[in-house]
Amino acid sequence: MKTPFRVLLTTVAATAALAACSSNKPKPPPPPVDNGPVATTAPTSNGRYTVDSLDKDPCLRQRVIYFDLDKTEIHSEFQAQIACHAEYLREFPGAKVTLEGNADERGTRDYNQGLGERRGNAVSSALSAAGASVSQINVVSYGEERPVCREHNEGCWQKNRRVEIVYTSKQ
Repeated sequence: MKTPFRVLLTTVAATAALAACSSNKPKPPPPPVDNGPVATTAPTSNGRYTVDSLDKDPCLRQRVIYFDLDKTEIHSEFQAQIACHAEYLREFPGAKVTLEGNADERGTRDYNQGLGERRGNAVSSALSAAGASVSQINVVSYGEERPVCREHNEGCWQKNRRVEIVYTSKQ
């Protein structure tokens, strides 16, 4: 009688082991197939501009905003230009600009440095109000240190009172 008990015990143990192995677990998915390198494309706009528009579009090619003596107000003649650059920045969230504020040679170095910064901030505020993200905009001031004209007359000084829009990243 000992033999049938061992056979019975062995049969029960084997059945339990087989039952444990045959669970209803789903099979794991096959590993992904490597198709080689994936081609990437440059971001494209859903709107009116493309990355090439910065060099081709007449509005976007205008990147200098001029100011009156000791002033930070943006003239209405530059509003369309602000709107174009703001729209481009909205369409390309990865694009970034540096606004370089400048002043003419009159005034102290410190005053002109502050004036250049205030002018850059005025353009930054206008771009933001037109829909550009603040995170896309950086303001620097060069004061009187980077004149485009070196003569000492009003015509030359007008050219130096400016903010230049410089794209540091186009997309």
